[in-house]
This record gives sequence, structure tokens and C-alpha cells, in this order.
Amino acid sequence: MLSKINSFGLQGIDGYSVSVEIDINNGLPGMDIVGLPDTATKESKERVRSALKNSGFRLSPKRITINLAPADTKKEGSFYDLPIALGILNATEQLISDKLSDTVFVGELSLNGDIGRINGILPMIIAAKELGLKRIVIPKANENEAAYVSGITTYAFSTLRETVSFLTDEITAEPITVKDAYSAFCNFSHKEDLKYVKGQLSARRALEIAAAGGHNILMIGPPGGGKTMLAKCLPSILPDLSASEALETTKIHSVAGVLGAEQGIVSARPFRSPHHTASRVALTGGGSSAKPGEISLAHNGVLFLDELPEYNRATLEILRQPLEDGKVVVSRAARTVEYPARFMLIASMNPCPCGNLGSETTDCSCTPAQVSKYLSKISGPLLDRIDIHIEVGGVSYDELSSNDFGEASDVVRQRVNDARKLQLSRFDGSGSYCNAQMNNSQLSEHCKIDSSSETLLRTAFKRLGLSARAYTRILKVARTIADLDNSERIEKKHIAEAIQYRSLDRSYWQ
Repeated sequence: MLSKINSFGLQGIDGYSVSVEIDINNGLPGMDIVGLPDTATKESKERVRSALKNSGFRLSPKRITINLAPADTKKEGSFYDLPIALGILNATEQLISDKLSDTVFVGELSLNGDIGRINGILPMIIAAKELGLKRIVIPKANENEAAYVSGITTYAFSTLRETVSFLTDEITAEPITVKDAYSAFCNFSHKEDLKYVKGQLSARRALEIAAAGGHNILMIGPPGGGKTMLAKCLPSILPDLSASEALETTKIHSVAGVLGAEQGIVSARPFRSPHHTASRVALTGGGSSAKPGEISLAHNGVLFLDELPEYNRATLEILRQPLEDGKVVVSRAARTVEYPARFMLIASMNPCPCGNLGSETTDCSCTPAQVSKYLSKISGPLLDRIDIHIEVGGVSYDELSSNDFGEASDVVRQRVNDARKLQLSRFDGSGSYCNAQMNNSQLSEHCKIDSSSETLLRTAFKRLGLSARAYTRILKVARTIADLDNSERIEKKHIAEAIQYRSLDRSYWQ
């Protein structure tokens, strides 16, 4: 008898329909899986055989052929254990149910028949809903993640036997209750707060501008000045995730396997801080299964690179395309996958190997050649893609010992949210969400400046030797500063402040 069960696979962060076809005939007993299965999928037959036996079902000594269609697409993972087991039961007439035709099944089986948690369940459910399927059955351990998708009825079960009992109406089961993503955002609290940052008023201002416009930022200064603390405070002033951003971010984390079983949804903008020994594959993604890397895990959030010159230069150079395009293409011999990678880059570094170049309290022990070699690890094209460059100096004893707190993150975030609302209204329906994402057409429309501002910008362009990319980024930063001032027009003072955030790299790298 031939049986056909609906299932789903993963291509990048998108689910695609897979038809699990089971054919049982007389012949030499055995089980074969075809349809380009990987090793984990091939091993499914051993898990399914034991799960059926230990769940009280019989497995006839016949020839079982399993086809995973479409046959020309590589199948990866253990998603297909549950549909294969149900297909065998249906083909041997141990399971007869009208629910099989319009229900999707995904899940990994243990040897005793338990259904284990899998990665990437969220994009599968979203894809099933978009294809118009009515029901999906998933592992019980994935129910928190599935609870944020409406428009499809989702059931979660713990065992194969429980699933079969539901399909044959031996038991009744309630579908997963859909939750509101907003409730998850309301319950989130940040660990760091700007009010605990002592001094560094100019750096706090730059951080606020970066958050308001989604701009990349580089902090240069001696050790112990608070660069890392400032970076860790950035998520606390970023605007709240929208529901669509949260789902897109959760899809990436789900596919990568870094989403906790209890978490369900990514409720705050990601903050990823890879070590400087991270490889190119770790940043961009890849491996045999082309999984997302750190820059995709930071999508809609922050990628923090501490001690920037300590990273391998070739590793840093791969950031250039994602910073420009907001996506990364992972190409391997067997497949090519595109992952979103629209993140804010925040980087910190010392001005020299010893960290004391330009310090007012400690002499620098580095030679000019050592300083030049240290700074040369960061290329000009990469610096050009960083909108804001800020110097973070040391903090005085009086500032450190003061009991006065600075402005709290909640207050700053309110101003950032107000600025982002202006930008969302400005770019409504265009695919851009903040000033840093403006294209040339939007730049021409929304970043018009008067003659005095034009003169100032022309002078800075010539004296600082700025590139065309630096010119556009100054305009974008000035637009953000104007938004924070609730000004419809970009004024000369906004241009002047934006220019000062592009002059610091020239003093170090020239």
C-alpha cells in the first residue's frame, strides 16, 4: 500500500513543503530512504524502527521504500522521523485517519517513541500557513516557539503513541493557544543602564544618535575608559522590536539552534559579541549545513566587536558587503543560502597596542611603526562604512566617586523611539526602517540642505579627504540629529555635529 504524509524542510530560514511517500511491497525485508537525504535523515530508519516497536506497533518484514519529494532537493536533519513513522503505520493500515491529508507533521523520534525538539520549527509553521494548510503537529518541546504564529491550528505532542491516538480520535487535544508577541516584549528588562556610566557625555550623545538612526559606531580610547560598558548599554536604548522584526529574528535563531525551549520568541534586539579569534565561517555562517553566523544572529540588533584590530583582517573584510547590503550569501558546494544580516555594528579599540597613545596621564611605549601596523589592520573601506567615530577618553576620580547618576536608559530610549517613529512614517512602505538604510533616492528627497550647510560640508569634504560614501553617511547622521531635535529641515548645526563624527579616523589613520 502507498501512503503520503505532508512534512516540511528548511532552505535557509524559509520552510518548504516535503512530501513523505511510503511504499511497502513484498521482497527482501529492509528500509531505504531516497530523495537526497543527509546522514541524519538516513539514520531516521533506525530511529523509526525502534520507536514503532517500543510504542506497541508492528513492523512487517517487508520491503519499505521512503521517498522525500522533491527528490532533487537535499534533505537535512531529523524532521522527518515522525511523518515517516506515521506513513508506515498508514501504509500497513495500523493508522486510518481523515486528518492525515491536510495535516503537516514534523518531529524527531527517540528510540522509545518520544518526540524530541527540533530546530527551525517557526519558519516551517509560517510556510505551512502561507500554503493554506489547516493543521500542523509538532513536538511538545517546541510549543512555546509555535505559540506566536496565528492563522494555522498547531498541536503539540510528546510521544508517537499520543499522536496516533489523536489522529484516530481516541483522545481529544486542544491546539496551542496563540500568544501576543507584545506581551513578551513587555516582560523583558535590560541588564545594563546608561545611568551607571560615569562621565563620557560625548560618547553617550554619539550612542544615542547611533541608536536613533541605526548607525554603525566606532569608539577609540585607552583601556578602562568605559567603551565596553557603553556598548553593552546600547541595547537598553534601542527602539522596541516590532512584531514582524521579532518573528524574522526568531526564525534565524530557531534555524541556528540558539533559541531556548522556554524562550519561544526573541523579545529584545539581539546583542552578539563574538571573540576576536572567531573565524570567517563563524561570522558569516556556513559549515556543511550552511547555518547562520554571528552577523545573521545579530539581524535587527547589534554586533559588538571589542578590540577591533585584534580580529584577523581577512575576517573583518567580510563585513563590508553585509554592512552595505543588509544580507549575506553563504555558498557551499551543495547549496547556496541567503541570510538577512541588517545589524548595527558597534566596535571598540585602543589607539595603539599599549593603549596609551594620546593619554594625558600615561606615556605611550609604542613605536610609530608599531602604531601604524596596529591601525593598518582596519582598512579604509571598512572605516568608511562606520558612520560615527568617537573618542572615549579616561574618566577622572571625581567622576567615578560621584554618587550622582546620569540620564537613565528609559529616558534616552523614549527620545530614540520618537525619532524612529518619524523615520517609520517617512519611509512607510519603502522597505527602509531607519535613516541608516536610506537609498540614494530617499537621500536626495529627505536630506536636502541649505547653502550655508552645503558650504560647510564642501569644506569638510576637501580638508578631510572624504569619500563619496562618507559624504552620504554624514548626511544620514545629520538627518538623525535633526530627527532627535524634531526638526523637519537639516540645519547647519546638524551638519557640523555629523562632520565631527567623521574627523576622528583621519587624525589616527593619516
